Amino acid sequence: MKLSLVIPARNEEGNVEKTVVALRDYLDSVGITNLEILVVDDGSTDRTYELVWAEHVKDERIRVVRNTGRNGFGRAVTFGLNHFTGDAVMIYMADASDSPQDVEKYYYILRDEADCAFGSRFMRGSKVYDYPKFKLGINRLANFVIRLMFNIPYNDTTNAFKGYRANVIEGCRPLVSPHFNLTIEIPLKAMVRGYSYKTIPITWRNRDIGVSALKLKEQGSRYLYTLLIVWFEWLLVKHDTYRTDSTVFKPWKPVSEPDIPSDTN
Repeated sequence: MKLSLVIPARNEEGNVEKTVVALRDYLDSVGITNLEILVVDDGSTDRTYELVWAEHVKDERIRVVRNTGRNGFGRAVTFGLNHFTGDAVMIYMADASDSPQDVEKYYYILRDEADCAFGSRFMRGSKVYDYPKFKLGINRLANFVIRLMFNIPYNDTTNAFKGYRANVIEGCRPLVSPHFNLTIEIPLKAMVRGYSYKTIPITWRNRDIGVSALKLKEQGSRYLYTLLIVWFEWLLVKHDTYRTDSTVFKPWKPVSEPDIPSDTN
């Protein structure tokens, strides 16, 4: 299974190089070598693009593209989702807040167990380092509301780091969220539209360099807009979007591998 990792990056020259190198090196060390790391430069004014391009010259599995449209976290991720080439894709943060070890765990879930791999920073076994207290309070409140609205057990829908099979991304289109609200649009659409998922505890740590682009005051109405769009789909037109082909999960296998008939003797 070819794995793609989409990494949106805006002015991340202090983080992006070490993030992609550490991610590539770890995955190589555990035998996940059929991969691409796709960095989407979202209008950076620093050396983000040049640093990733230098790594691309050394290893063609590391790619960098420029978001040629309007900027915004959701737009950058969507641009990457329009250009990845893998059988499965994960959204990974440029600031190294996510763990390469969790990428490995997601990989095997997507290959063998479910259409989507979701992590939670707030379940037994998870580890969180230096989460700002105010943002933590807002996060827990937002996720509580999402759980009530959609009647789901998953408690970390707002986290960006998630994995999907390629067909899930296609089944969740159109993607309409231009900013961080995309982090809830894709998983909620995947759940509403009938794709299987598995949740595991993950590790998250706050960035060491730079400042997060997430501005809570600016995002509230955007999150509400996305919530209502998907919620009305769930309530009113779920039968129009529900994927009947996704109700039975089939473990991934190479296209070239033939189906072997069962022994009928």
